[in-house]
Amino acid sequence: MSNHIGAILWKQIKDTIKNKTILIQFLMFPLITVVMENAVSIPGMPEHFFTNLFSVMYVGMAPLTSAAAIISEEREKNTLRVMQMFNVKAAALLIGNAIYIISLCMLGSLVIGAAGGYRGRELLVFMLLMLLGHGCSFLLGAAIGALCRSQMAATSVTVPVMMVLSFLPMLSLFNETIRKLSKYLYSEQLYLMVNTVSELRLTAENGIIMACNILLITGAFLAVYWKIKQDG
Repeated sequence: MSNHIGAILWKQIKDTIKNKTILIQFLMFPLITVVMENAVSIPGMPEHFFTNLFSVMYVGMAPLTSAAAIISEEREKNTLRVMQMFNVKAAALLIGNAIYIISLCMLGSLVIGAAGGYRGRELLVFMLLMLLGHGCSFLLGAAIGALCRSQMAATSVTVPVMMVLSFLPMLSLFNETIRKLSKYLYSEQLYLMVNTVSELRLTAENGIIMACNILLITGAFLAVYWKIKQDG
């Protein structure tokens, strides 16, 4: 199985070099964060404002859209069925893609955290929170991609989900009604936790909402996993 995972990783690396649309997903927010943190200074602006905001937008966009695009493309081109003929299991495909996407996202997150001035323990906590968020978004994106028979269909589902996860935490800063609704999303809870990285404070509400999100996403992913395992 390890050989299959390695082959999938190598395949995705080569595909990403050719596919600039996927590559830009991993680079856009880290680059924007570096620019904004160094070029913009507003009196009274909270510390790490751009870093915390763009990191959560990164979580809601990069792993979600990448996973959905890659998995749906493989289903559209019948790559899964061909892999099954060579005894490549669905689990190897998903693990290989997870390692690939989350690793690239974590490298981008490291750039974001460093650009915001996080160091030592703060950077470690920041990266662990980002790992949690990227994992959730990957599972959600993989589930969407596996349900859709084409990249076009996956995109039509992914875009509105991405918009909700990425932009509601930002909009909640300016609207109380949106804040009350968005607090049930893992991206909003992640934003609240990232804002307390210096002395991370976890409440019962944080824990319950994050646990419910993780359980729902994992349940949806497992249901889809069995579907692609059976259908190929």
